[in-house]
Amino acid sequence: MKNSTLIKGTAAIAVGAALLLGGGGTLANWNAEATAAPGTIVSGDLNVTTGSGTWTDRSGNPVNIAAYKVVPGDKLTFTQTLNVTLVGDKMAANVATTGTATNGFTPANVSVSAPVLTVGGTAVSNPLKPTGSMQTVTATVTFEFLSTTTGRADTTASYNFNNVAFQLTQITQPGLS
Repeated sequence: MKNSTLIKGTAAIAVGAALLLGGGGTLANWNAEATAAPGTIVSGDLNVTTGSGTWTDRSGNPVNIAAYKVVPGDKLTFTQTLNVTLVGDKMAANVATTGTATNGFTPANVSVSAPVLTVGGTAVSNPLKPTGSMQTVTATVTFEFLSTTTGRADTTASYNFNNVAFQLTQITQPGLS
């Protein structure tokens, strides 16, 4: 019995070796390898933060908006500093206001502007593009209670800016899809 097991084991090894050497392939082949260094892909950044905004009247005097009562002919300006970070080779972004205001005035009696953007006192327009560092962008919005309001129209009206915010949104540049 021991010889039979030994013979079967030897026969199995012989068949396996024959397969490797003959019909199953070779024990040696050539290989070559070269290393590439494709580099690291790093994403850019888009961010906006705000400080405290200020309200001023037509003459540039500070206004406590919580206590101020407008009259026809008043024009108030809200000035907000935006710290804008734009990093990316094809980065560009628009600044806009978002949210909803509650207008209790007769629409024909008030005018509210879209944000006007400046950098260092110089007017800029959308889209903003990277400058290599954080940009300080000043956004101003004006509210005017028009002097053409007559009679007692809108004597106790309010305009609530509620949750209006400044939003920075990336736009698609050429070469992106």
